Amino acid sequence: MSSRRHDVGVLVEHARQGQARAVARLISLVEDGAPELREVAAALARDTGRARVVGITGAPGVGKSTSVSVLITALRAAGEKVGVLAVDPSSPFSGGALLGDRVRMQDHALDDGVFIRSMATRGHLGGIAWATPQALRVLDAAGCDVVLVETVGVGQSEVQVVALADTTVVLLAPGMGDGIQAAKAGILEVADIFVVNKADREGADQTIRDLKHMISLGRQGTVGPSWRPPIVRTVATTAEGVEDLLAAMEEHRAWMLSHGELDARRQRRAEAEIEAIALAQLRSRLGDVLRGSALPGLAKRVVVGELDVYHAADELIAAFGGS
Repeated sequence: MSSRRHDVGVLVEHARQGQARAVARLISLVEDGAPELREVAAALARDTGRARVVGITGAPGVGKSTSVSVLITALRAAGEKVGVLAVDPSSPFSGGALLGDRVRMQDHALDDGVFIRSMATRGHLGGIAWATPQALRVLDAAGCDVVLVETVGVGQSEVQVVALADTTVVLLAPGMGDGIQAAKAGILEVADIFVVNKADREGADQTIRDLKHMISLGRQGTVGPSWRPPIVRTVATTAEGVEDLLAAMEEHRAWMLSHGELDARRQRRAEAEIEAIALAQLRSRLGDVLRGSALPGLAKRVVVGELDVYHAADELIAAFGGS
């Protein structure tokens, strides 16, 4: 045990120094839910809260990975150290990330100021791997100035990126019906910045008009100061518009700081993470009760009409409380 603790201490210290191998091993511990995870979290706690977290999401095919790559280039040119968590669909065979090669980001593979990690969702709804919040802390403690979180894509349940990010960027592309999909998926409420990528294609102007109309509808009845998501045109393959996107990100950060929204978002993020960990622990304890004789006995009483399901649930909870 003492040897393992020593290893964790060494890993954390090396991660603070920005050593990529140590960062990778710590994220692996997080993903695997290793026994050392509590010790890792405690060791990293004082070094977190500095990185700017930007969520990048959008439907498949809109150019998320290419956009992330050009963002990395622009941020590195500005002297920023960048972390990237690319949350991918899980392989049905290995449970690993299907898109783990991240071919479009290989230009940055030899840059010591960039750390890129693919994380598998492993069936988790919301487009975010369950371990992503803690992996963010690892990159934060490793000295990343900006962490980009690229999600699987936008859908009815894939909007949890907003719970993790300081700024959420939603990518759309002309000719894909994205305007209507944006309204259906509820991402108008998620987006802090809209990016119409592939803006050199026919239909880009119409996509922007549709977005402006939906944004105006969403603001009706708004009380008090609120952020109006800007719409940025980009052509990621040529890096066109990337400076406008960086400017929009900085403007949103300034607005959050002036309105206390940045602290509020991070507070909500911490609350959600604490709740998720607590619920996981409660489910584990409840599982011990369920594996005992309480549940089958209660089920038999319900079947024969001695007990209704609500009172049976009450008795199960009482048994859980006494475990």
